Amino acid sequence: MIFGEVPVAEAVGARLAHGVRIDGLSLHKGHVVTAEDCDALAAAGVVTVIAVRLEAGDIGEDEAASLIAAAIPPDHLTFTPPATGRINLHATANGLFVANRAAIDRFNRVDPAITVATLPDHASVAAGDMVATIKIIPLAVSGELARKAAAVMATSRALEVKPFAAHRVGLVATELPTLKVSVMDKTRRLVEQRLQPSGSRLTGEARVPHRADVLAEAIHRSAVENDLVLVFGASAVTDRNDVIPAAIRAAGGVVEHVGMPVDPGNLLVLGRVGAVPVIGAPGCARSPKENGFDWILARIFAGENPGPMEITGMGVGGLLAEIPTRPQPRDLRGPEQPLSVAALVLAAGRASRMNGSHKLLAAFDGEALVRRAAEAALAAKPARVLIVTGHRADEIEAELAGLKLDIVRNPDHAQGMSTSLRAGISALGPGCDGVVVMLADMPHVTGADVRLLLDAFAAAGGNAIVRAVSGGKRGNPVVLPRATFAAIRALEGDVGARHIVESAGLDIVDVEIGEAAHIDVDTPEAVLAAGGVLKG
Repeated sequence: MIFGEVPVAEAVGARLAHGVRIDGLSLHKGHVVTAEDCDALAAAGVVTVIAVRLEAGDIGEDEAASLIAAAIPPDHLTFTPPATGRINLHATANGLFVANRAAIDRFNRVDPAITVATLPDHASVAAGDMVATIKIIPLAVSGELARKAAAVMATSRALEVKPFAAHRVGLVATELPTLKVSVMDKTRRLVEQRLQPSGSRLTGEARVPHRADVLAEAIHRSAVENDLVLVFGASAVTDRNDVIPAAIRAAGGVVEHVGMPVDPGNLLVLGRVGAVPVIGAPGCARSPKENGFDWILARIFAGENPGPMEITGMGVGGLLAEIPTRPQPRDLRGPEQPLSVAALVLAAGRASRMNGSHKLLAAFDGEALVRRAAEAALAAKPARVLIVTGHRADEIEAELAGLKLDIVRNPDHAQGMSTSLRAGISALGPGCDGVVVMLADMPHVTGADVRLLLDAFAAAGGNAIVRAVSGGKRGNPVVLPRATFAAIRALEGDVGARHIVESAGLDIVDVEIGEAAHIDVDTPEAVLAAGGVLKG
């Protein structure tokens, strides 16, 4: 591939390395220049372009990415169509993502132009999660190098998703006077929650005194009836001869390992009675937060047989405590605990097309548009309403006086919508299952419309993206589940969440709300046409 400055007169067939926008002409990066393009460029006064020419044996970025993707065994994976040299891989089942570090390193060392990035090895994933991305960095690469990289994928299990299999699980818990029954009840509910991604079920629970002899009997009975036995002790394990390991041996089993280099999770016990794994859970497993217990469960559900070698190899990356960005199991909720969904109203924009007026201060039915949007959000009765302000924030916030909402000022609003989305999502805090994103310049979206979206989100279990449509055409607002929050925090520039909606791999539920889904007011003419009265 030859890269450099090319005279426009000689550019036919070259691929633009940098886009060209001038006098109504817009040619994007990667565009193959035609004779008509050359004429238009010359007419616009462009003399040269930065472009690449393919040499013999070169192939384009998308073709190279497709060639590599085709070499990856597709079991439990889906592949996005190639675009700008990128193909994303998503899991099709709940399971364990497994990466062969040596093979991935060999692939990435074929040539700097050819890359693959993955989730950490043995990460638990849900159906639809992105697990890896293939990216060809330049516009074209040597076909020989692309085939060499593909061969690495074809001859090794470089990456795969091992789907979870349903297990029958028995729970045995020991009792002491100091352990509250309410704590034991909550523990059982959390265990049931942890089993859900694999489709496993808790067949029963035995509660026995914290003594090795009676515990051994309970473990033996449970192992006969189940594929996995979980033991929660009323007191932490401090030695290989403590109650839980002693009981496993007394039940006719073996203790394979006591302790693990994962924090929280250090005090885990792993044993077997016959072919049935027995896990002595660490005390931290009474919490929904991720810990070493989750790692061992995931491996077993994915068909692996973790032992001392695997456990002692978990130290790198095993520091989980005090890392708030790590994904955590959702707190248990019953029917009386609905999803917690916030409303996020974006009102920080510069109104650059309003000729000095501010659209959000325009009056609709006697009140400022921004207040109208906030009241619509409140009328839907979400768990919380936040409004992001920026441009002319003092005036905007004055119009919101007396409303029960939280204001988030975005000092970076001039850098585009992504900064407001990031600011709003970052202010949500833990425990939020989703957020309905509303644009403050949509005067006809009502609280009833927003409530329809929230109800559809709840009906989908909080795991789908819900968007308003008009006549089947996508619009706003949009409800985004917690699974998308990390991607939102990574947004940059003047972009919204549309790319996330389309690439998240989640189900999308469309809710018809009529023309309100499409009517926004970006110009003075649009404000007047929508029934507004311009002010300052």
